[in-house]
Amino acid sequence: MSLEEITARIRKAEQDAGRADGSVTLIAVSKKQPDARVRAVLEQGHRIFGENRVQEAASKWPEFRENYKDIDLHLVGPL
Repeated sequence: MSLEEITARIRKAEQDAGRADGSVTLIAVSKKQPDARVRAVLEQGHRIFGENRVQEAASKWPEFRENYKDIDLHLVGPL
């Protein structure tokens, strides 16, 4: 499923629930995903990601941030 399809489903769910447009934020969790897969999502325009391991984030995200300046990275789950 493409990012565009996922976004459309989220927007429809917002409308169905009577929520304001844009009130739901999609966070793509990149835990244990290969760099190529993360890069593919970045190439589609998504910039909000979550990681649950500080070590994995520290090794993965510096390079991505050099190429995609507007990344919004979150730590998710128990640390």
